[in-house]
Amino acid sequence: MTSSTLLKYAMAAAALLPATPLLAAVSFSGSQREIIEITPDKNSGLENIFVVYDTSAVSMTYTATNGNVTWYRYSNLGGGFAEEISGVSHSGNEYTLASVEGDMGYIIDDGTDRHCFWVVNYLPHALELHSAAPAAEQQCENTAIVVNGSGDAIHYYSVTGQQRTVDRQIEVKYDTQVWNEDNTQYEQQEAVKSFEYLRSELTITPPVYCRTYFHVSGDRFLRQWGMAQEVESELFESKAIEVNTTAEQQQDGEGDEDKKSNQISAGVTGLGGSAPAEISFRSYTTDGVVHHEWQMANDMEFEDITYRITDRDLDYTFMQQGTIYVRYVGSNSDGSCEQYGETYTVTIGDSELKCPNAFSPGASEGVNDEWKVSYRSIIDFECWIFDRYGNEIFHFTDPEQGWDGKRNGKLVKPGVYYYVINATGADGKKYKKSGDINILRYKTYGNGQSAEE
Repeated sequence: MTSSTLLKYAMAAAALLPATPLLAAVSFSGSQREIIEITPDKNSGLENIFVVYDTSAVSMTYTATNGNVTWYRYSNLGGGFAEEISGVSHSGNEYTLASVEGDMGYIIDDGTDRHCFWVVNYLPHALELHSAAPAAEQQCENTAIVVNGSGDAIHYYSVTGQQRTVDRQIEVKYDTQVWNEDNTQYEQQEAVKSFEYLRSELTITPPVYCRTYFHVSGDRFLRQWGMAQEVESELFESKAIEVNTTAEQQQDGEGDEDKKSNQISAGVTGLGGSAPAEISFRSYTTDGVVHHEWQMANDMEFEDITYRITDRDLDYTFMQQGTIYVRYVGSNSDGSCEQYGETYTVTIGDSELKCPNAFSPGASEGVNDEWKVSYRSIIDFECWIFDRYGNEIFHFTDPEQGWDGKRNGKLVKPGVYYYVINATGADGKKYKKSGDINILRYKTYGNGQSAEE
């Protein structure tokens, strides 16, 4: 059979499911240990991969469903270069290959059925672990472990000659810290990193974030055979770090109707709005973070940093109009690893101050029964209320507050009163306002109608 014809057969085997499953048709004899079956990649054209501990004394038998069984064997060149195997004995419908060659592909042509599979001879690739230790040079982006031992990549080849790798599942167990979004904290957890084969240096990404020992063990085949190997490293001190941050505005002013219903919207959807804006910034870090710094800048690139605050957390009151960018920077003990938190944008709107000229205290509770200014970004405020004779009736310094129309706990008489206001905006604008306040009182009649007194 020509190589091109054989390749077509092999590819047909990849596309068609044989009438008789391979596992029901093929058996091995003479193996010291259990034959381990692995499912190959779907597009490899192979039905199975058989891992044999040592193929030196192993035979393979195929139970045919049809006559005229032909065996082929191929290497890394693929099924198109497969060679027919001679010396296959048969008794009845059983065909036996007395000497199985490992790390080879096999094609069995059984008339209408064609089976393609790979046999791995494990012994030449046997895993040996002698020692493990953290690498002398560590990076901020990953953690490296040096393993003394052997356990090379075990390859197999598709029917078209494409190289694939068997996952040996060599495991590294260690402790690290993981961010818990729900609890807003880093929590220590055991982690497992799996590797296809043993390299001289195993790299863990993301890096380890706390002190830990590394336990290297494997592989999947030795585990199944009850022969797993394991080595443990010395205690590792991590240099890598990770940070998370939060920002919460203590007094929003854009949605709290009870406290700041008299604020004029600044049209800001994020942090800020009307000054003074009190915002609490919090940092959450892994154990390796030693140095803390909050930075404020006028630009998103932080080329113009205006403030540096060396604290883990920051409570700050924004008093000036404009946009400020805030971020957290954490670093380890020697400053070799540095991490940035989220960049927060705080926008304070232009100042504005408006004064009403009438209200009706005592008429209807909660409805126009308090004299309040409407404002935005007012950082300094003082207001006096006078009667028509110039007597001071009320004085307050917080624009959130107002006058309830009372003097010494009693409602004043309807009429005209006067206010004087001195204020300063976050944008530096000065306000000097004065005007009259008309107090209205309504009398309700029996028919439910009301009229101004």
